[in-house]
Amino acid sequence: MQTEEETTALPPKEEFSAWYNDLLWRAEIMDVRYPVKGVYVWFPFGFSIRKLTYAILRQLLDKDHQETLFPLLIPEQEFMKEAEHIKGFEEEVYWVTHGGLTELDVKLALRPTSETAIYPMYALWVRSHADLPLKLYQIVNTFRYETKHTRPLIRLREITSFKEAHTVHATWDEAAAQVEDALALYTTFYQHLCVPILISRRPEWDKFPGADYTMAVDTVMPDGKTLQIGTVHHLGDHFSRTFDITYENQNGEQQLAYQTCYGISERCIAALISMHGDDKGLILPPEVAPVQVVVVPIIVGKRRDEVLAAARTIRDQLEAAGLRVKLDEREIRPGAKYYHWEMRGVPLRVELGPRDLDNGVVTAVTRSKEKSTIPAASLIEGVQALLEQVRNTLATTGGQHLAAHLKQVETMDDLKVAIEEGVAIVHWCGDKACADRIEEETEASVLGTEVRSSLVSKTEGRCLVCGRAGTTTLIGRSY
Repeated sequence: MQTEEETTALPPKEEFSAWYNDLLWRAEIMDVRYPVKGVYVWFPFGFSIRKLTYAILRQLLDKDHQETLFPLLIPEQEFMKEAEHIKGFEEEVYWVTHGGLTELDVKLALRPTSETAIYPMYALWVRSHADLPLKLYQIVNTFRYETKHTRPLIRLREITSFKEAHTVHATWDEAAAQVEDALALYTTFYQHLCVPILISRRPEWDKFPGADYTMAVDTVMPDGKTLQIGTVHHLGDHFSRTFDITYENQNGEQQLAYQTCYGISERCIAALISMHGDDKGLILPPEVAPVQVVVVPIIVGKRRDEVLAAARTIRDQLEAAGLRVKLDEREIRPGAKYYHWEMRGVPLRVELGPRDLDNGVVTAVTRSKEKSTIPAASLIEGVQALLEQVRNTLATTGGQHLAAHLKQVETMDDLKVAIEEGVAIVHWCGDKACADRIEEETEASVLGTEVRSSLVSKTEGRCLVCGRAGTTTLIGRSY
């Protein structure tokens, strides 16, 4: 844990990698010192952000899904049933081979994802059309032997907060409708976080192993790279054939079911931190801030007890209104307190000194340094209005950030310039050879087509590589 006196500055956010890594421990989000590569520990403060964030996700899912929990260990024979799926994960799987000193008869995989753990049970649970649709989700840890450069919250060997939903439907079209429902849910979720997103269809070679198609949710980080912060997969009847997930239709005939799955990990926290933070630390939307309001009494001379008593009353009033409040009574100078809570992204600071008491007001300072006074008689309304203002400002600046990092280009030379700053919007014919050429010359890749964003217009044009007819496509560099 950091000391209250720690006041050294963060690296500037324009040095994004250094800023991000430093902020994680200064703001007490994650401790990277655990002695296993790619495995990190949540600080309690960071875990509070996680709890509040995933509470929003649970609330959205619980409207028509049920939460469940499947085992971490998957028997080798179940894991190996689906060849295409396994080929996508074979280099990432951790295997348990011993129980104590005894070698196991059957190796057990630590789930990299849970299709092969869940679908054998779905085969037992789904019997008739009356059982459908089945919509379950779980929030669990998953393990992947990540060989690229690991990064906290972004590229991990233990994903600690993987929300995966798995649904079963009677028809392909019903599963396709569920894909759209999941994308709408994710859009709403990221609106709560004030994180702007781009939705697109991944190219065939980049879809989820075993899926008919994959829709992905990306955001653009401060350095211009994209971060995939959600995926939705239409699985067709691919896994139902493998795991014999069938149902009896209304005519008494056995039919293969159709499935979807979709996931979000703690990358959503990485996006939240990166999108809104500044050179002084976190900036959190009020909805996910562990402390929404910090009350700082300004102690001057003989009126100490009077100011403290009034500050405690303010805290109690705000808490009674349902706000998450911290009264900072520590015996340190106000500047150190400001530093401490700014680093942790508290949306609003309420200061109270003798002059405020005499004038019947409090001084309110948002995390972005906007200062105002609130009459004590309308404290709750004033604070709530400022918190809503903070949220609206973050949503606006997030949208502006995304818009500033998108650029329409028509030539390879312009593409090379555009991807240095963000995501390029191009026309692409759909041919993998042209995609490979783009990657060879720019070290960027095709993110997707069928783009869903008010910032991206769907237009007709010529592929910037071969000149054939092309569709609107996103190109970028990714984490």
